[in-house]
Amino acid sequence: MIGLVLAAGAGRRLRPYTDTLPKALVPVDGETTILDIALANLAAVGLTDVTVVVGYRAEAVQSRVEQLEARHGVRLTLVRNDRAEEWNNCYSLWLARDQFANGALLVNGDTVHPVDIERTLLAARAQEGSAGVLLALDDQKKLADEEMKVTLDDSGHMRRITKLMDPSEAHGEYIGATLIEASAAAALADALEQTWRRDPDLYYEDGYQTFVDDGGVVGVAPIGQQSWVEVDNHDDLVRAREIACHY
Repeated sequence: MIGLVLAAGAGRRLRPYTDTLPKALVPVDGETTILDIALANLAAVGLTDVTVVVGYRAEAVQSRVEQLEARHGVRLTLVRNDRAEEWNNCYSLWLARDQFANGALLVNGDTVHPVDIERTLLAARAQEGSAGVLLALDDQKKLADEEMKVTLDDSGHMRRITKLMDPSEAHGEYIGATLIEASAAAALADALEQTWRRDPDLYYEDGYQTFVDDGGVVGVAPIGQQSWVEVDNHDDLVRAREIACHY
């Protein structure tokens, strides 16, 4: 199993920080970036082989590879998404299909969260033997329209995942961290390809929905009360800087 970080996005709502940097390289605690936190978390749970999908301002990540490897004790593989500014992240995750073929713990490159999230996902594997994909789920947060919302079936597995859902219907929010088992990797790659070929502007979570619709099982791991944030805009960045210093 590897660590996997999606860091191809442009982060236009974070300008001027992202005029020259991808969102994952925006600092959130002194010189510590979102990507630093992701790599530190993965290394802390023993995942030192890490693939990073890059796209927008990929050269900024490339120039820091040796520094990041030395700082976090990881070995980095970069996968380039040349369509990152045109297409959505379903295509980004599909590009890493060879890398996640033997299993991966995926984290979004714009999410600031403590290592407890990775530990929760890994600990939940034994309880979710039938699930080839396992999502970290915040079932405590009050939801609104922007969140990636999840509903569950009677067995506690994912039925639906979308932003386009009445918040009152949802069981929680997917927080941008997923455990992908090797046994599900090929089917997930197929589902992702179906999804981006249908519409390249779709999210990889839409690929999860295709995976479920095709008969795959997606479980959830509730994270409890955790301080985390998806950094989409300047208000989110303020929140990230409030919490990152406590990790």
